[in-house]
Amino acid sequence: MRVILCIIKKEYLQILRDRAFIPMLFFAPVIQLTLFGYAVGTNVKNIATAVIDHDKTRASREFIQDFGNSGYFQLRYFLQSDSEIDELLDSGKVKAVINVQEDFSRHLSRNESADVQLIVDGTNSSTAGIILGYISEVVQRKSSSIAIQKLERVRASMPGVDLKLRAWYNPELDNINFIVPGIICTVLAILTTMLTSAAIVREREKGTLEQLMVTPISPFQLILGKVLPFMLIGFIDVIIIILIGTLWFGVPIHGSIPLLLFLAVIFISNTLGTGILISTISRTQQQAMMTTLFVMIPWIILSGFIFPIENMPKVIQLLTYAIPLRYFLIIIRGIVLKGVGLSVLWQQAVIMALLGIAMLYLSISRFHKRLE
Repeated sequence: MRVILCIIKKEYLQILRDRAFIPMLFFAPVIQLTLFGYAVGTNVKNIATAVIDHDKTRASREFIQDFGNSGYFQLRYFLQSDSEIDELLDSGKVKAVINVQEDFSRHLSRNESADVQLIVDGTNSSTAGIILGYISEVVQRKSSSIAIQKLERVRASMPGVDLKLRAWYNPELDNINFIVPGIICTVLAILTTMLTSAAIVREREKGTLEQLMVTPISPFQLILGKVLPFMLIGFIDVIIIILIGTLWFGVPIHGSIPLLLFLAVIFISNTLGTGILISTISRTQQQAMMTTLFVMIPWIILSGFIFPIENMPKVIQLLTYAIPLRYFLIIIRGIVLKGVGLSVLWQQAVIMALLGIAMLYLSISRFHKRLE
């Protein structure tokens, strides 16, 4: 243990001497979380919308105003003819067009279906799908309102099904509550892996690796001495980014914070072990950084942070079981959003711990072979 403590002291002294390295340790996760928190998201707001009202009645104006009052659409252009639609969509000035046909109010007064043309820019299929969902929501709400008004004229009350909707864990359906925990995981994974991926390589480039080899230090002691300093730094970064997520973005934590920090340490052991393994197979720091990105990008894509794992092909789903980020995403969202404990998350915690042990073992074995 005395040997390991000496290596830990050496690592901290080396970090403190590198003044450009310290800001990256603590300010980089703050900047990354802040930028990703505002940039990454699936909500679409302030949709530029054009309107053509061929009916020009009170009913058509109320229908159009429902879109403006929804909070999603901005009614920027009021057109006079259909020929103006192409220019606005081609130039990207609008993403949606509401085209109310003639006799809109007359059809409604006769209890007939009224025709409305809704055009969406489908260049970005993801955004277009979200806009179509918003449009359907506004139209269904308007249709329900018209039906209720007509029923009230027929009879004062009618028996029926009283539907009461309730969303658990995220009652406001705020997208930021789902995105921020995922960003915390990805930022932590990228940062801690990059920190350790250059650990052994830096020793080789500075010519101190040969000195370490001739000292009576086992590969286990050297790897552990390299990992533990960055584990403490990663633990501090976890606290910082969780504080930013809760205080700045307002994401509530419904579960146990000590449990979250404990499981975060297990996740950090996975990322640090991965970084050390990358460090043992790289010869330069540039090569280590490129290899880290090569590993981290599949981690993020296949973890379920961006794309649901259930929608992936079966073969790809099997690959995701080897990614620690998948399990930590389930853990952090379970603790932050659902408030569940270890009785629910123990399987993810055990698998993540086993992956961490396996990664550290591979790192030590790989470094031992390089020494030989």
